[in-house]
Amino acid sequence: MTLPVARTAPIPPAVLILAAGVFAMVTSEFTVAGLMPQLAAGLGTGIEQIGYLVTVFAAAMAIGGPLLALALRRVPPRAALMVVFAIFLGGNVLAALATGYPMMVLARVIGGAASQAFFGIAVSLAVQLVDERTRGRAVAVVMNGLMLGTLLGLPLATFVGGQLGWRAAFWAISAITAAAAALTLALVRLPAAPADAAPAPALGSELAVLRRPQLLLALASSTLIIGATFSVFSFLTPILTDVTGLPASAVPVLLLAYGAATLLGNIVVGRLADRHTVSTLLLGTGLNALFLTGFAVFADAPPLALAAMLGIGLVGVTMNPAMAVRVQRAGSTAPMVNTIHGSFITLGVMIGSAAGAALIPLHGLRAPIVLGIGLAVLALVTIVPALRSPYLRRGMHDPDPTVQDPDRTALSPTAR
Repeated sequence: MTLPVARTAPIPPAVLILAAGVFAMVTSEFTVAGLMPQLAAGLGTGIEQIGYLVTVFAAAMAIGGPLLALALRRVPPRAALMVVFAIFLGGNVLAALATGYPMMVLARVIGGAASQAFFGIAVSLAVQLVDERTRGRAVAVVMNGLMLGTLLGLPLATFVGGQLGWRAAFWAISAITAAAAALTLALVRLPAAPADAAPAPALGSELAVLRRPQLLLALASSTLIIGATFSVFSFLTPILTDVTGLPASAVPVLLLAYGAATLLGNIVVGRLADRHTVSTLLLGTGLNALFLTGFAVFADAPPLALAAMLGIGLVGVTMNPAMAVRVQRAGSTAPMVNTIHGSFITLGVMIGSAAGAALIPLHGLRAPIVLGIGLAVLALVTIVPALRSPYLRRGMHDPDPTVQDPDRTALSPTAR
């Protein structure tokens, strides 16, 4: 007997447009890291102060993003994206016009809050544009904007800033943002809501899912998975030059290869995230722990160190689609939940980079890698409990009352 093969619908072009917005946000996020000397000279401050701009942006994402999403929760999704685009554009224009350090700090706060809110709303909108069987793929397409922002956007902004000055880099990001907003306004449309669709839940009901143990475990997993990766990624350059012994001129090419690995890994995980959610997380995080261990042990052996580095790129941040699907199944697909999830991811970035930086003076450049191993192992511990739920594992309906189908929020015609 031959069973019919289930065919999944193609990802609509509107999801690709959402990825363009993420590309602009991520390019802006990392631009400061690529232009530190120019910014320090232009703003009349030191490299250390410019480094704090990265922390300020991340903190604004973690705290300001959910607050902005909360303020926009009653606004139709497409209109909410337009508001966030406008705020983000304003932050980048302010950065391009900054006459001093305090003005740049304000610009980064505005940009960070808008960036996180955009991620949450865009992911929520993307999964509403597809059926439940292809949510992981839709999230992966949106997250391709993140991978491409790291792979192409950062080098492009750094090149523009190096050739034309750091202000030109922020003007270029402003232009990309405006173009992405125009495409979103013109091409992103939501299907009409069913006539019998339930009304949007009250805020209390929307936040009540945060009491679900499986959702709390999913959020903890995301923090630990990203923390494990960023404990190493944040210090790749000094590790590769000072421990592995590679010339500084080789680092940009190696970072490009790392970015290509993340792009490939994101595509693969997106294909697996819907039907094999938990097993993908377990396998990917387990492999990440192994690659991190290999990197720690063989950091001074260039061929093995580079193989481990590329492995970390393949299975580190690329768990994002599976992480998002797990959170949506354990909680809901609402923008607020997705934005809070983004804040937990940002918390992982902050923990990995800050704890790694604190360990280096005491134990050297291998210490952040060992930290990453520990965080990956803890992540595995928080993923295992999801195995008992068929719905979390594969999207099958689950009789467990603590794990329910995501809220299907009704969309009014004005959302289109």
